[in-house]
Amino acid sequence: MNEEKSAGKTAGPTAVDMKLEVVLIGVADVGRAKAFYEGLGWRVDGDFAYDGFHAVQVTPHGSDASIIFGKGIPSPKPGAATSLVLAVTDINAAHADLVAHGANPSEVFHYAAGPFNIIGENPRVSGRDPEGRSYFSFVSFEDPDGNGWLLQEITTRLPGRIDRAATTFASASDLAAAFRRTEAAHGEHEKRMGGQRDANWPEWYAEYMIAEQAGTALPQ
Repeated sequence: MNEEKSAGKTAGPTAVDMKLEVVLIGVADVGRAKAFYEGLGWRVDGDFAYDGFHAVQVTPHGSDASIIFGKGIPSPKPGAATSLVLAVTDINAAHADLVAHGANPSEVFHYAAGPFNIIGENPRVSGRDPEGRSYFSFVSFEDPDGNGWLLQEITTRLPGRIDRAATTFASASDLAAAFRRTEAAHGEHEKRMGGQRDANWPEWYAEYMIAEQAGTALPQ
């Protein structure tokens, strides 16, 4: 007999996966907005137009979530979206990519009182986070309608943010960046071993990469 039932308990409901799939934003000119986002290198998933209805769905490179904009859809006023956040692993490389695609981004900055904290005068401080902390460095840009985007550098996830049993990487570049960080850390690990070659480096790499993304203790 089920132990919970035998104890007079009823099992709770099973958690249902709910993944953010699409965010709707408002634009004044659908064609102009499509050209802008396509110019950033974002994938155009669909462009649907008929009987006065026009909707476009685009997806940032490596993202699981997309945006939709158009006419005849429930969306906020053009420019009303002010802080849509994109995660990147290298804020300087992301800034250079935006410049190369003509997005006119801000300089790299951090918030004086911590991520997203705009309390006080001049909350944005020029430059990366002085301590190089994950989640603390940003770049901003706007689309032609004034919808605002924030790029946030995330190199190590907070504990519990990633399931250790379901470690994934959004793109080949993210995986390559993780390999580079792990390689550097493993070099320090071998120094602590007295310069000896670590024959079990594949296992060490795997443990380090999973722990880094899950935000748990890193192997030494």
